[in-house]
Amino acid sequence: MLSKHSSCSYRYANQIGSIRSTTNERAARMSDFDPRGYLNDVYAKSGPATSRAAAEALEAADPLAHYRELFHIADPDLKYLDGNSLGRMPKATVAAVNDFLTNEWATELVDGWAHWIDQAQVAGNILGSATLGAAPGQTLVQDTTSVNFYQLCNAAIAARPGRKTVIIDASNFPTDRYILAGIAEAQGLNLVTLDNDGTGGPGAVAIDADCELITPEALEPFLTDDVAIVTLQAIHYRSGSRPDVKAITDLCRERGILVVWDASHAGGAIDLRFDEWGVDLAVGCTYKYGNSGPGSPAWLYVRKSMQTQLGTAIQGWFANHDQFAMGPFFEATDSIRRFQIASPSIMGLRAVETSYNMIAEAGMTAISQKAAVGTEFMLDLFDAWLAPLGFTLITPRNHWQRGGHITVAHPEAKQIAAAMRKFSNVIPDYRVPDSIRLAIAPLPTSYTEVWDGLDRMRALVESKRYLEIQDNGSRVT
Repeated sequence: MLSKHSSCSYRYANQIGSIRSTTNERAARMSDFDPRGYLNDVYAKSGPATSRAAAEALEAADPLAHYRELFHIADPDLKYLDGNSLGRMPKATVAAVNDFLTNEWATELVDGWAHWIDQAQVAGNILGSATLGAAPGQTLVQDTTSVNFYQLCNAAIAARPGRKTVIIDASNFPTDRYILAGIAEAQGLNLVTLDNDGTGGPGAVAIDADCELITPEALEPFLTDDVAIVTLQAIHYRSGSRPDVKAITDLCRERGILVVWDASHAGGAIDLRFDEWGVDLAVGCTYKYGNSGPGSPAWLYVRKSMQTQLGTAIQGWFANHDQFAMGPFFEATDSIRRFQIASPSIMGLRAVETSYNMIAEAGMTAISQKAAVGTEFMLDLFDAWLAPLGFTLITPRNHWQRGGHITVAHPEAKQIAAAMRKFSNVIPDYRVPDSIRLAIAPLPTSYTEVWDGLDRMRALVESKRYLEIQDNGSRVT
C-alpha cells in the first residue's frame, strides 16, 4: 500500500532504490524555460511568494491574463484549482453550440451530414496542431478516452504477433489499468504491472520510481523480446509527474515495442511534440485543460506511418473504405478514418473546436510556460505555508518533470479537501488515500486565484475547522 504522510523522495520506500538523476541533456530537451529564475526576478521587485504583491506582479506580466475574461466565471470569489479535472467553460462555447442547434441541425436536418461527415478529422486536425505538435491527418476527436484506449491497445497488440506480454504501471489511471487487464485476460496475455506506487496489481513487479515517475533506465530491464506494448501516462494523474516521452518511445521502438501514451492530463498543459518525438500512438480527453465540457469527445493519435500497419480493432462503418457502399465485407480505409467507429457528436465537436482554437491562438509555448511558473509558485507557497502544517509533496520539484498540477499529501486530506469547498470557497480535488491535487489551468486561472486559494487552504488547516466535516455520502471526490 501507499506509504502515507511521507515526502515524495521516500514515499515509495519499498521500491528497489532511488531514481537515477535526469541528465542535463534530457532536462534541456523537455523544457528550455527556467521558471525558478523568472520567479526570483519577480520576487526581487515584489517581495516573496507569501506576499500577495508577488501574485499581482506575476499577473500584471502574464501574457495570457486576458484569456480569463473569455471564460464564464459565475462566482468571482470562488478559487477554482481543479482545472486538471474539469476545465472552465469558454463563453464562446455557448454561442458555438447555440449556432449549431439553430443554424445547422434545425435548418439543415439530414443534409448537414454533407459537411459533418468528416468533422472528427477536422476537429482532430485543430486539436493535433494546437496541443500535440501533430501534422494533419493523424488525430481524430471521437468517442471516449476509454474506447480509444481499448481500440489502440488491441490494434497495437495485434501488430506484434507472437509477443505475449503487455506492460502498464500501478499508478496509471484506473480505466487504463482495468481495460488492459481485461484485454490480457481475453487474449491470454501476460500482464506486467510496474509497481511504482506500492499498490501492486496484476503481475506486479518492483521498479525504481520516485513520485511515481518511471525513467527509461528503470523501464529498460522489463523490455524483453516478448513485450508487445507498454502504456504509460504523459502526465501522471495523481502525482503530476512527467516522464520523458521521447526517450521512452525511442527505447521501446529499438526493441520492437509499441507505446500507447495517455495524455489526458498533459494536453493543454505541457508542450507536447508528438511528430518531433516520434510518438506512434496516444489517446486523451478534452475536458480538462482542453476546456471542452464534461463528457466532451476524446481524441486518438496514430502516427501517419503507423496507420496502415495497424488493423482496425473495432470495425465500424466509418472505418470502411467505401463507407456508403454499405457492402457485405469490411475493407479498412488507409487514412486516420480507419480508426473511426461511428458518427461523432457534432455538438460536442463544436465545443472542442471552440476551445482548441483558443488554445491555438494562445500558443502552447506560452501556456506551458505559465503552467511551469504557476506550479513553481505553488511549490514556494507549499514550502512556506503547507509543509509546516504537516503536508508533504508527492510531485517532482524539477519543472521539466511535472505538468499543470501539484499534489500534496496529509493524513486528513479527505476532510481538508471537502472543507475547502464548504468553508473556504476553494475547489481542489482529493485522491485516495491521502492526496489533494492543486492545478493552474493556464488560460482561465490567474496567479492571484492560486495565491488566494492556497492562502485560504493554509488558514483552514491552521484553524482546524476542517475537523467539522463529515462524509457527505457522495462517491465523487
